[in-house]
Amino acid sequence: MFKNHLKIAWRNLKKRKVFASINILGLSLGFSCAILIFLFVNHHLQFDNFHNNSDRIYRVVTEEHRDEVGYDAAVPPGFAKGFKTDYDYAEKVTKIFTREGWQINGTGNKTSQRFQENVAFTEPVFFEILNFPLLEQLGDQTLDQPNTAYITERFSKKMFGDENPLGKTVVVRNKETIQIIGVLKDLPENTVIQGDIFLSYETLKHYDRFVYSESWGGINSSLMCFALLHPNQNIAEIEKNLIQLVDKHRPTSKNVHRYKLQSLDDIHFDNKYGGVNVSLLWIFTLIGFFIITIACINFINISAAQAFTRSKEIGIRKVLGSFKQHLFWQFISETFIISLFALIFSLIIVIAVLPSFNGLFTLNLSVISLLDVKVIGFVLGLLIFVSLFAGSYPGILLARILPTLALKGKLTQKDTGGKMTRKVLVTVQFAISIVLIVATVIIGKQISYAINADLGFDKDAIVMVDIPENIERIKLNGLLERIGKISGVKNTSACLTSPGGTDSNWITGIRYNNKAEYEEFSISAKLADENYINTFNLELIAGRNFYVRDSITEVVVNEMVAQKLGLASSEELIGKHIELNGGDIKASIVGVIANFHDQNFHEGISPVFIAPQSNAFNEIAIKIDSQNADAALTGIEQRWKEVFSKYIYEFNFLDERVARQYEEEQRFLSMSKLFSGLAIFISCLGLYGLISFFVAQRRKEIGIRKVLGGKVGDILLLFTQDFLKLIFIAGIVATPLAWYAMNNWLQNYKYRVTIDWWVFVLAIGAIIAITMVTISYQAIKAATVNPIKSLRTE
Repeated sequence: MFKNHLKIAWRNLKKRKVFASINILGLSLGFSCAILIFLFVNHHLQFDNFHNNSDRIYRVVTEEHRDEVGYDAAVPPGFAKGFKTDYDYAEKVTKIFTREGWQINGTGNKTSQRFQENVAFTEPVFFEILNFPLLEQLGDQTLDQPNTAYITERFSKKMFGDENPLGKTVVVRNKETIQIIGVLKDLPENTVIQGDIFLSYETLKHYDRFVYSESWGGINSSLMCFALLHPNQNIAEIEKNLIQLVDKHRPTSKNVHRYKLQSLDDIHFDNKYGGVNVSLLWIFTLIGFFIITIACINFINISAAQAFTRSKEIGIRKVLGSFKQHLFWQFISETFIISLFALIFSLIIVIAVLPSFNGLFTLNLSVISLLDVKVIGFVLGLLIFVSLFAGSYPGILLARILPTLALKGKLTQKDTGGKMTRKVLVTVQFAISIVLIVATVIIGKQISYAINADLGFDKDAIVMVDIPENIERIKLNGLLERIGKISGVKNTSACLTSPGGTDSNWITGIRYNNKAEYEEFSISAKLADENYINTFNLELIAGRNFYVRDSITEVVVNEMVAQKLGLASSEELIGKHIELNGGDIKASIVGVIANFHDQNFHEGISPVFIAPQSNAFNEIAIKIDSQNADAALTGIEQRWKEVFSKYIYEFNFLDERVARQYEEEQRFLSMSKLFSGLAIFISCLGLYGLISFFVAQRRKEIGIRKVLGGKVGDILLLFTQDFLKLIFIAGIVATPLAWYAMNNWLQNYKYRVTIDWWVFVLAIGAIIAITMVTISYQAIKAATVNPIKSLRTE
């Protein structure tokens, strides 16, 4: 039976090639968008959950309760030991400290090889909790000895080629010689921990004494703790009891910790702790649904509009014995054939655009991704859904036509679905398009505002160059002096980090003016030399810059410190004594600078202090003349390599670093632009099909109007006035929806743009303009035809 329906459907479609082609094009674009969005969302939803006992593996994270609540996917260095010794909730507990972009040098005949890799310091038990397969091992050695490491296959091939790496050595950060004792299978891209070198935790004492210690005094955001719990544990009860650790080890701290347990799923999806932004994925999914809906509405409208021309065919079929269900499934078959062709074309489109799509959204999807079981299931489900959703209404509509009325040509608009149904569907299309345009404009405004707004510091033409840690002051001064003499270099400064555009923040407590207790708020350290303020053009509003001495005796703070302390003016800070970092730093405030955005626009401005501590400097900032940038950059690299010949040279521009904070939003904006444009184009296809049908239907009316003196403008108005009314109705419906959605999205930003009324006017005006362009050609063409020809044809 279905085979017969398909044959009949195929013959019918060949008679209506134009409308079938429009539907196939619209649906194929809709399918393409939906498949690409599914690939994007599915990629971000995938995570490595292959570990044994994955339902019992938890990461411990910290809520930091100060004047505001902060979230850190890390714990104090002493937490793992305290959790193991004070409680019996876990079979195994381990900690891991990760670092990005550390330099690894070869030894022996490979001394010239230098790579920058992600490394991790961990204990042997880590590999008993998380299942990272060990392919080879040097005897029975594990990571319980200092200066030993496991490496991945990928790094082994990069460093040693086809040689067996076991027993060979590498040098980490030009400091410690490390022996390779094991080779791990390459880690999945979406695993919990990323790295190519896993060093023994004992090795960490050579690189970071604080993290290696059992201190409870603070948190390094790169230190994580994992636990394999005993079966059937009550997580809420564990978290409640962990408060005892806080009372025991941090009884007087104003930074009150609350330790929480995250399952592997939560690690991937909890955005507070760096997981996937699920809300964005829902928005992308909604956009995909909107686009498929628009394509289906096109199909429904065009098919329903053709009911008049197909009424006699249906009447004859009914007279010859066809039942309603036969006619319904015949039309579903036609829809299925159109959808199948559209799906085939959409897969061709997806394959063709996949490389560009990967580049736009920093993915690594391949054609093989389309063969994933989930993707195949989605595609088949989409085909069935569209066939039923787009075909059901026209199928029911045509199946219910009375044969007597059809054969006599007495069908009314009500008998073929009515004008109102088509108007509602077209209005929905317009409303969706308006919402997408508004969203795209507002997202673009917010990102432009975040990147181009006055951040309170100079970010243009500033080059940030990495330097080795703990560099001798005399060596650093020599480098700065050499760079300062380069033509095109205006200013230089050595610092821990730039004012903004970085996650490398050191946050500590503050005790102000010899008070008995530390303040409720924390303060961010911008350790730097005396040129920092001038290099970044920070505004000094009170006092002076600090003087450099052997120890920190003077600091400069920002206005936010005065605001947090509730002082009437920033001048009140001058001369006051402060203690920082648990009393390690005791100094006087000698200057106050204007507030600047030390974090991205999602966060508020932090209290900041600037002080000279050369052993904490990680990079140098170089202000250059943009007109002479190439020569300056070449000179900087040469001088740097003269001083640090054993290190890899790396630099980046500060304005690019700031922009990278909004990569997720940039991708969101790119996707919004792309799919909003496609949604509007698909809507235009539907309008083009509808207007083509209406023109064909009303040729005689147009001819009569012209004979009676009707002008081209009058006839154009005849076709456009209904659509203009629908656009205004769509605007009324879409405006509050778009405002609500974008207002909620903007709440993610502490500093955000306003939603102006002109954005909605722009969106509605754009839809009017696009609609006019779409229908004008057909309408003007019909209006300029010789009326005699139109009437004779009829």
